Amino acid sequence: MHYFTPKRCANTQKIMYHDKVQAQRAADRSLVERGAELWVYRCEYCGQWHLTHHDPSGAPLLRGLKPSGGGRPRSRKRGFKPRRH
Repeated sequence: MHYFTPKRCANTQKIMYHDKVQAQRAADRSLVERGAELWVYRCEYCGQWHLTHHDPSGAPLLRGLKPSGGGRPRSRKRGFKPRRH
């Protein structure tokens, strides 16, 4: 039996779709089958279309920063304690 193996982007390792319509169909199928809401975007590396869990219309999520956007980024390392100056 032959199984389809999708091509993947060399930089992001995400599945490459040739056009936005194919990518949107895959996102819609994912919502119906798995309940996962996905968005479509064009990759800056390969120029093909990919799917993402992050909403591109929303504000960019910056991990490690306070919700207000100010302050210094925190370490994600477990047990990390910053030095006092």
